[in-house]
Amino acid sequence: MFPIVEARWLAPEVKLFRLRAPQIARKRQAGQFVIVRVHDHGERIPLTIADSDGDTITIIVQGVGKTTRLLNSLETGQAVPDVVGPLGRPSEINYFGTVVVIGGGLGTAIAYPTAKALKFVGNRVLSIIGARTRGLVILEQEMRAISDEVFVTTDDGSYGEKGFVTDRLRTLVSGDSPPDLVLAIGPIPMMRAVAEVTRPRGIKTVVSLNPIMVDGTGMCGGCRVVVGGKALFACVDGPEFDAHQVDFQILATRNAMYREAEQRALAELQAHAADPHVCRLTQSHPEILRSADSPT
Repeated sequence: MFPIVEARWLAPEVKLFRLRAPQIARKRQAGQFVIVRVHDHGERIPLTIADSDGDTITIIVQGVGKTTRLLNSLETGQAVPDVVGPLGRPSEINYFGTVVVIGGGLGTAIAYPTAKALKFVGNRVLSIIGARTRGLVILEQEMRAISDEVFVTTDDGSYGEKGFVTDRLRTLVSGDSPPDLVLAIGPIPMMRAVAEVTRPRGIKTVVSLNPIMVDGTGMCGGCRVVVGGKALFACVDGPEFDAHQVDFQILATRNAMYREAEQRALAELQAHAADPHVCRLTQSHPEILRSADSPT
């Protein structure tokens, strides 16, 4: 069991957890992740380690599907039963010069530890935080603390600059001193758009991929991605890859494979929350009710 030392909301459906996990905390490096289960029969989900100290690790969870919403229902003083890690290859932390770090939505939480490590080794770090609206901007103060400059963009213009992260990126890469490295983490369309902005200028660009994972050790093959025409596993070969080599179309298609099942699981969870006395068997098999109502 991994006790929850702190649990607090950062934005609607986005929650920060600090878990007591000393062995993971001592070994983790920027860019690595953990695999979490909420209960013994639950699915395994990958979550980036946003931060750590000598005793705890920090993860940030967006409640989108069944498992993430179950996780976000936990509070300080409770515990997460299964946390495995650190997994994945650490980020490449070297001196590059000027680095642009882009976090779209929850991607800011994933980008933060790498931005922090890049700043620590002497890079000039320019951070772009993107969100749909002001209420969804997360970790702004944390990013400002480790960045030379921070730009906030919102789709609706409710905070910062109106527009997308790529709008600000175009300005930065077209200047007299373009960045030496771009790190982009967020929704697949955003990362693909970033890659197309930097590709013509030959700027090294890295993205962190988060496909469906099961074991996190490369055995199940669920997190297969195509990079440079080769099939790789995000859990052991990544999660960070050269953005100009990633086949984003295949990535998007694979991530959508289980969307119907995910929506069904979430609907069942919401129905149970609305009426906990409803039999889960009849939720999955409504023909039972129809049979019971039929005249004999």
